[in-house]
Amino acid sequence: MSDKVIYVMYDDDHILKDGAKKLVSNGVKISEVFSPFPIHGIDPIIGIKNTRLGIMAFLYGITGLTLATLGMRYFMVVDWPMNIGGKPNFTYLDNILAFVPVTFEFTVLCAAHGMAITYLLLNKTLPGMPAQNPDPRTTDDKFVMEIRLSENSNITEEDIDALLSDTGYFELDKKEVK
Repeated sequence: MSDKVIYVMYDDDHILKDGAKKLVSNGVKISEVFSPFPIHGIDPIIGIKNTRLGIMAFLYGITGLTLATLGMRYFMVVDWPMNIGGKPNFTYLDNILAFVPVTFEFTVLCAAHGMAITYLLLNKTLPGMPAQNPDPRTTDDKFVMEIRLSENSNITEEDIDALLSDTGYFELDKKEVK
């Protein structure tokens, strides 16, 4: 089943935000906004919820902290204890201060890599995944608003066109997508 999509291009982010406010206040659902840089304040206008990337970062950090602690205890206390600088490793707690830098670095490593991989997976931007960008100019200096007619069944296409005519866009493109 195909869906009709309207791509509305703007050359200024403030004009796009004002147009989005007008459309949303009249009941039009905006599917996506493509821009060369983050537009602060657009997420609540078009109804995008906050991400849970911070929660995932915490979980990845806890995983790194746990793996570092268990690994150092095993390597330095259980498997092959060594007397380094007069500090015997009879227990992990005897030398916990010596393990803090390694624990911190491994925690940051796991959190950073976990967040990066999660971000790339959720946004479908890993190498080999098809690009979702409707117009390459949005990577330079243009802004595109995507309106799917299937998500706006309560408003006719003509009504959307009439509302768009007052938003200050400079290019409008309608496409059938699968």
